Amino acid sequence: MAKYFIGYDIGGTNSRALMADAQGHVIGFSQAGAGSYEVVGWQGLQAALKAVTTAALASASLSVDQIAGAGFGIAGYDWPGERGPHLEAIASLGLNAPFALVNDSIIGLIAGATEGWGIGIVAGTGGNCWGRDRHGREGHTTGGAAMLGEYGGADTLVPEAICAVSRAFTKRGPETALTEAFVNAVGASGPSDLLEGLYAGRYVISTPAAPLVFQAAAAGDEVANELIGWAGRELGSLAIGVLRQLGFEQEAFEVVQIGSLFGASDVLGATMLATIHEVAPGARLTRLMVPPVVGGVLLGMEQGGVDVGPLRASVASTAVALMARD
Repeated sequence: MAKYFIGYDIGGTNSRALMADAQGHVIGFSQAGAGSYEVVGWQGLQAALKAVTTAALASASLSVDQIAGAGFGIAGYDWPGERGPHLEAIASLGLNAPFALVNDSIIGLIAGATEGWGIGIVAGTGGNCWGRDRHGREGHTTGGAAMLGEYGGADTLVPEAICAVSRAFTKRGPETALTEAFVNAVGASGPSDLLEGLYAGRYVISTPAAPLVFQAAAAGDEVANELIGWAGRELGSLAIGVLRQLGFEQEAFEVVQIGSLFGASDVLGATMLATIHEVAPGARLTRLMVPPVVGGVLLGMEQGGVDVGPLRASVASTAVALMARD
């Protein structure tokens, strides 16, 4: 009997499911809106899982009982206390197959690393870091952002940039082109109006403003460049924590860069790697070049007992081709 596998990438903006056969050919794909419980709640997570599963099965002309393994990469799954509600949502799908539930950083790592292990570090709307060794053992940070002292995503970079504008305004810090960029972004009359408006809630500058920092840095603004360097060092510290958990200090391993901020500046990744090299000189950078959901289906194939090593290239190439058509 033929075996089929399904992988999931459930995020705070989009949810995706991908199906492949045992030969590594992707045969089904679907996507829907946000699915992370942090954004849509537990019922919203269940609804997103149901929607993408039903659509992916339909696109592959399969039924749920033909699935032989599944891999769930879900944003917001960071703590042991969250496992139970996630498993309840998964149980609603009626799968009768082995599956793995991981943070979505892990499926990015599996998709991007040559052998599916190493460190995966996310720098997009938020920042996060998870790792996996050769035997599948995981290490991770908290995903708690500024509240728990983890920085480097747009959600922490942009507030730091606002603070730099404030320091420039009060002469506690150097002038920066970010002042004019933020004034223009919200339509303020000037720096004073900008800062008063931000404090009073009349203006909002949040994660979508991160490209302004990178644009100012590319134009030579020293403050913006230092902010990117700061973010790189902070991301490096996240990776150091995880590699220490996994004992990678003397290993040669890949650090997979996941998320939009890495595409905005080479300085971010270079600074991050220099920080990591202080503890683990064998680390090397690689960029995630395929959709993370590819890692989800590879994880599902692992659960079904498939050796995914020889099939990685086929899964990636057929996934990209099918998703491009859709």
